[in-house]
Amino acid sequence: MLQRALGSGWGVLISGVLLGVLGFVGLSAETWRGLIVLGLLLSCIMIWHRQLRHFVLLPSAFALIGGMILVMMNVKLMG
Repeated sequence: MLQRALGSGWGVLISGVLLGVLGFVGLSAETWRGLIVLGLLLSCIMIWHRQLRHFVLLPSAFALIGGMILVMMNVKLMG
């Protein structure tokens, strides 16, 4: 049941809320890059794991949203 629930938009929503909270902490760009790399590595590992495969949306959404926040930080610094 939990697999079906997280297979939909809940995976993106959970990652988005967590990253929204981290966005207000004021992390540096290097920390964001580390979180993105961690999300991508976890996605690669979870694809080949039989039971964790169903939850691969969590770290991949984490990496995607983290990248979007990093781009917004860079635009804010340049403009």
